[in-house]
Amino acid sequence: MASGKPKKKNPRLASGRKRARQDVKLNAANTSLRSKYRTAVKNVEKAVLSGDKAKATELFAKMQAVVDTVADKGIFHKNKAARDKSRLSTKVKALATA
Repeated sequence: MASGKPKKKNPRLASGRKRARQDVKLNAANTSLRSKYRTAVKNVEKAVLSGDKAKATELFAKMQAVVDTVADKGIFHKNKAARDKSRLSTKVKALATA
């Protein structure tokens, strides 16, 4: 078990080989977007914790755009995106009252 994942076999058919090549590219693109999503959410949460209202609202606006594009591409479900935006907007609005 030292090697980790078992080695994948190469597909025999040309269509299978092409699919495997495409999967590598798609996986890289999806991983990048997923990371961008998480970073945007994390940045807003950090700004909220620090209590900086101006920075939090600015980052929240940028985060909304990232979340919407990722949800439209189907990397995260639209309901998850809406839930995250809702929870963060509540936190940002709470800064305004505090």
